[in-house]
Amino acid sequence: MVPGGAESGADAVDLSVADRTGLRDEPFRTCVGCRGSDSWSALLRVVAATDEGAGDSSPVTLRPDPRHRLPGRGAWLHPTSDCFEMAVRRKAFGRALRLQGAVDVSAVAEHLGLRPEQHASVPTPATGRTRSVRDQSTNHKAG
Repeated sequence: MVPGGAESGADAVDLSVADRTGLRDEPFRTCVGCRGSDSWSALLRVVAATDEGAGDSSPVTLRPDPRHRLPGRGAWLHPTSDCFEMAVRRKAFGRALRLQGAVDVSAVAEHLGLRPEQHASVPTPATGRTRSVRDQSTNHKAG
C-alpha cells in the first residue's frame, strides 16, 4: 500500500483516464437529421417559437439559433440540406422539441439557403397530421 490509501500496481486507477470530463474540448450534441454526434459548434441549434396571440391551432415556427442563446428547448442539426431533409422527413423536430401539431420549418430552410416554400409544413385535411408541401406534391399519382 502507498501512503494515503492509494493502491499501486495492477489495481491502481489512473485518475487522468477515469475522469472523462477533460477528454472533450467542448460539448457534443446529436444531429436530429442524421443522428450523428458532433461538436455543438458545428451544429445549428433550432428552437420553437410560438405566436402568443394566435392561439393553440397556429403552427409552431422553428427559428434557427446560430449563436446558441435563445431560450427554450433546442434541437441540433448539421447545417446541410441532407440533414435538414432527413429531419423534416422523419418529423424529428417535433419529437426533439416535444411539440404536437403543425411545425413551420421555413425559417430554418431559409437560413440554410434552401427554398422555404418547399419545406413549409401544413396540416393534412383528413387526419390533422402534418406533411410537408414537398411531400404532398411528390406523392400524387398520375392518372
